[in-house]
Amino acid sequence: MISSAEHGADISHVADDTLISIIDDDDSLRTALVGLVRSLGYRANGFACAEDFLAADHASRSAAIVTDIHMPGLSGIELKQRLTADGCAAPVIMITARSEAGLQEKAFESGAVCVLRKPFAAEALIECLERALAK
Repeated sequence: MISSAEHGADISHVADDTLISIIDDDDSLRTALVGLVRSLGYRANGFACAEDFLAADHASRSAAIVTDIHMPGLSGIELKQRLTADGCAAPVIMITARSEAGLQEKAFESGAVCVLRKPFAAEALIECLERALAK
């Protein structure tokens, strides 16, 4: 991942209390995404699974949520459906390494604001975050 200085992101308007939650069972990717989001000036917390995220009660405090689609336990799509049922309006960005037919459509139907296919460029995630936070 690259830092915000390297890709020219304008972080002057970022509120340092904005929390982005990142959920991915891949430790190295989760760590990299947390680092990228923090380099943009946001607070970021990482979780290895949807259940850990829900147990930490971060849904109501998150300005945006980035989640893998395929994880042990609840999938990213199931997580989004549960958040919606619980009244959580935080925008959700979904990421996946899989390419099966209809997966992106299912993610968007569940309410994802963005779906990124791994590997993705840091700029793609930054663009999705900007769109999600502008809502």
